[in-house]
Amino acid sequence: MIRPPLTLSLTCADASARFAAQLGARLAPGDCLLLSGPIGAGKTHICRHLIQSLLDHPEDVPSPTFTLVQTYATRAGELWHADLYRLTHAGEVDELGLFEAFDHAICLVEWPDRLGGDAPADALTVALAADPGNDDSRIATLTWTAPKWAEKLDPFADD
Repeated sequence: MIRPPLTLSLTCADASARFAAQLGARLAPGDCLLLSGPIGAGKTHICRHLIQSLLDHPEDVPSPTFTLVQTYATRAGELWHADLYRLTHAGEVDELGLFEAFDHAICLVEWPDRLGGDAPADALTVALAADPGNDDSRIATLTWTAPKWAEKLDPFADD
């Protein structure tokens, strides 16, 4: 059984897309991913490919930077993609309906620091950073406390 943190080297955009699709195949309603990292770290890229991997029919997956939340009907259930960058305080999250979605949908949350202390305790945190030795490569550090993530992430431990 793997233990956090799990650090993955995503050597190019295609590797990030493959990671997203493989992770997406393991998600179920009630699972939440908190994606953090600076602008340009690849948060939206990973979300976009994860969402597309779960859709029955291809569709555009825009960044929710301005809409704040986009929802999708996927093979795995309802999925919410939230980008909280533009929020100024945690109270605004309640107006989005995101707290209720944490219970019944797959939730992908970019800029989770805007949740304050209200982030789901059983979420998987995916911290992305540029690899100093390669502009196209990303380092993904995955942390969690809920036991369900160790099983879901076990296939990545060999990468």
